[in-house]
Amino acid sequence: MTGEQRQPRTRGLSLWTTRRWLRTGVAVSLAVLAVLGLTGAWVLARTGTLSKDLVDVRSPALSTAIRLESAILNQETGIRGYGLTGTPGFIAPYERGLTEQRTSSARLAELLDDDRDALDDLKAVQESTARWQRRIARPVAAAKPGAPSPLAAERAAEGKAAFDRVRANLSRQQERLRADRLRARDDLMSTMTLRNWVFGAIGLVILFLTAVVFEGLRRGINRPLERLGADARTIAGGDFDHPISPTGPADLRRLSGEIDSMRRRLVRELAFTEEARVRLDAQAADLQRSNAELEQFAYVASHDLQEPLRKVSSFTQLLQRRYGGQLDERADQYIDFAVDGANRMQTLINDLLDFSRVGRLHNAHQSVDLDKVLEQTLSALSVGIEESGATITHDPLPSLVADPTQMGMLWQNLIGNAVKFRRPGEPPKIHVTAGREGDLWRFTVTDNGIGIEPEYADKVFVIFQRLHTKDAYSGSGIGLAMCKKIVEFHGGTIAVDQTHRGGARIVFTLTPEPPENSGSFTVPEAALPGTEQAR
Repeated sequence: MTGEQRQPRTRGLSLWTTRRWLRTGVAVSLAVLAVLGLTGAWVLARTGTLSKDLVDVRSPALSTAIRLESAILNQETGIRGYGLTGTPGFIAPYERGLTEQRTSSARLAELLDDDRDALDDLKAVQESTARWQRRIARPVAAAKPGAPSPLAAERAAEGKAAFDRVRANLSRQQERLRADRLRARDDLMSTMTLRNWVFGAIGLVILFLTAVVFEGLRRGINRPLERLGADARTIAGGDFDHPISPTGPADLRRLSGEIDSMRRRLVRELAFTEEARVRLDAQAADLQRSNAELEQFAYVASHDLQEPLRKVSSFTQLLQRRYGGQLDERADQYIDFAVDGANRMQTLINDLLDFSRVGRLHNAHQSVDLDKVLEQTLSALSVGIEESGATITHDPLPSLVADPTQMGMLWQNLIGNAVKFRRPGEPPKIHVTAGREGDLWRFTVTDNGIGIEPEYADKVFVIFQRLHTKDAYSGSGIGLAMCKKIVEFHGGTIAVDQTHRGGARIVFTLTPEPPENSGSFTVPEAALPGTEQAR
């Protein structure tokens, strides 16, 4: 029976899952916030409308009405001065007043387009002003300059009465506009007060919903999860018999039951795992002992073969010197075969000894200048380099903490291979590069030789693998395998650059300092000496 099946079945809200609680809470919150949001949006829109009416219509209309009054007063002042003195300078204020009157009247008509009463006031001002201009202003302005206008004195009383009507209409217009602006301002202030109350209510509702959500999450999710975590930590501490108590919504109770079921299964499997671990420890110890025996066997076998092989080689060479030419041609051929086989076996055993010593005898790490090591290697290979006419160049090489003997063996095998596997009739050109790549140094050895086909890119690093027969190129097939072992012993990797054309390019990396496990010995996978598949 699982943890879910063992939970007591209850009714009502206790069967609700966390998802259902969240969906219900989110739906209710969104509904409340939607109502408040719509109310707030309406209040904001209303506030914007009233503010726009006050700022863009009422206040500019009153200011324009005041400018209209000023323009008409300027006209009256100019006409009165011109009529009394005949001075032409009084005509200029009158003409500017006419221009400003037309501009202000047009602007007022535009602003008050939707206000019929205000338009009627504007019309009354325009009509009374037109009558004054027709009866007084224009006739006086048409009189000749230089002397007082008789018409001004004659119509002085009529002009005063006409302009008083203009003043009365202007005052009535401005009073209405002031009243409209004051009313718009009061509406805006009351709406802003309502807006503040609405958004205050929205803030309170949001705080209330936040508190409700927080408390619901604490009780429905956080507290059950904390209890589940406490039970899990108790179990992780080693008390695997501690039961997990299901609490919270239905899905969390179901999760608790499933975890408790998993706990019981882990308890059952723990005993089996412990037994398997004991067996693995024993096998690991056997494997470590076997590796040590294999290492010792490889060294002892190759070392102990030296003496009988030297005897075979010495006697076959003695037989060749003493009886060469005295037997028939086939006997001489057999003797040559024996001598050649003994010599190749001697070379193979020496190479195998060198291979077994990597990481075992040569393990003296110190600061090594790779430039000097490369120069020493080139000096050791000088005969082969001069015979082949090889040109060897290199970038500045760094100093690393490494085994100097192994570094010399590495360069000797890589440079020696590049010189050996050259194209017929073409002198070798070899270039060595070095560059920092993250925490490693990246090196390349590039030549213009016969190259390595992509299908053999991995096989050339396996011991005793050769790409060519011994008649074409000498060697035991250990060189690149030894390079791989040296590079990996120093925490790097080595590979053939399969994208390079026109020769071979070997790429390898080295760490500035040896890794901590560089003293360990790893027995490489070896193929049989008779294989003729890789370099």
